[in-house]
Amino acid sequence: MKSKELVSLTLRGEPTPRTATGPLAVHYCAQVTGRSIQEYTDNPVVLADSVIRYWERFRPDAVWLSADTWVSAQAMGAKVGAPGENQPWSGLGPPLITTAREIDLIPKPDPSAQGRYPLMLEALRLMLKALGDEVFVVACFDQFPFSLASQLLGINETMLKLLDDRPLVEALMERCLEYGLAYGRALGEAGAHLLSGGDSPAGLIGPQSYREIAYPYEKRLIAGLKEATGKPVSLHICGDSTSILADMAGSGANVLEVDNKVDIARACRIVGPEITLWGNLDPVGTLARGSPAQVREEARRVLDSVRKAGHPRFVLSSGCTLALETPAANLEALLRAPAQLP
Repeated sequence: MKSKELVSLTLRGEPTPRTATGPLAVHYCAQVTGRSIQEYTDNPVVLADSVIRYWERFRPDAVWLSADTWVSAQAMGAKVGAPGENQPWSGLGPPLITTAREIDLIPKPDPSAQGRYPLMLEALRLMLKALGDEVFVVACFDQFPFSLASQLLGINETMLKLLDDRPLVEALMERCLEYGLAYGRALGEAGAHLLSGGDSPAGLIGPQSYREIAYPYEKRLIAGLKEATGKPVSLHICGDSTSILADMAGSGANVLEVDNKVDIARACRIVGPEITLWGNLDPVGTLARGSPAQVREEARRVLDSVRKAGHPRFVLSSGCTLALETPAANLEALLRAPAQLP
């Protein structure tokens, strides 16, 4: 069975011969090919080639199109970059938005022309041309509206504005929603098999604020993308998202990416059998710093917990992005774990 079919069956809750695998490999792919993060981040050919060669080396069932978490912020006008060629890109300089009037200066989204949107779409096309018949390709549409607004306002200022100027935050989230819909639609139309977005800052504001502020925009973006593309959508929130997992499951997302801080058996019970869980080995303590034996033990524990919970939809992965220093032997141990179960 091809990897693409294996993951597709998993998302539909249909029987599979083994558990699918899909570690969150981003900059790790550049390291596999000996290219710098700078090259990987701003060159579509290098990005695609790095992912392709990563797949050829390790053979996961799913691969990821992602450069960093600032693609949409840059497209909206934020200054983005890195101080060194082997450091991830992030925001540079002051926040883009300080007043409501500045929101109107953000242009309408155009994925064919703004920032690195064209670069990412070209990389996706190259990846699909090489792997699309064989491998399940996840394309990151970057950030959900609350996270994107936090980048444009600054995370500290966002938290303050939630208390003293919530209309400003919500007005900015409306514009962020437009960008998420436009970019996600473009990725879906280009052929991505799953659309994934992050909303990790939303996990920091507490369950009540999450339900009132971030969650409605997650629902709107997910519904809009599913209607426009017909593709499944994934929601990623780092850290211990246990207190909001039930809400996340109600967002309309087909997949929830859960970090290692979440007890996977409890997650299975909370979200129910209709949601695919994607995770959740510790990317640092286990995958980067542990031994292959420890990785195998942890992978088997997670797989056994999912099996005992009777959860039909699960993809074995790192809980978050693979660290650059992850030993190849540890990644191989993760990927081989499903086939080695008794």
